[in-house]
Amino acid sequence: MSGTTSPSITLERQGAKGRYVALVDGIEEPAELTFSIVNDHLIIADHTGVPDAMRGMGVGKALVEHLVTDAREKKIRIVPLCPYVNAQRQKHPEWSDVFQG
Repeated sequence: MSGTTSPSITLERQGAKGRYVALVDGIEEPAELTFSIVNDHLIIADHTGVPDAMRGMGVGKALVEHLVTDAREKKIRIVPLCPYVNAQRQKHPEWSDVFQG
C-alpha cells in the first residue's frame, strides 16, 4: 500500500527563515521545503528535500501545494529559487498568481 499515506505537513518559522516539514507514518526522516522571508509580501523558496524512502509518494508536490495555499491566504508572492518548486510552478499555470518571475 505504499504511496497511499498522505504526509502530515507542519510549518515552522524562526526569524527570517521558515520551512514546511512533511512526515509520513513509518518513515523517520522528514521531507522539507525551506524558504527565506524577504518582507511581509515576498518569500524565496530555497530548497526542497525529500528522503529516498518517500520518493514517488507525492510528498514534494504536497509541500509545494501547502506553500501555494498559504501564500494565497496571506497574499504573499513566491520567488521560486528552488529548482523543484520552479518545475512545479511551470507544470501548474493555475498557481501563477502567487509566483514572481
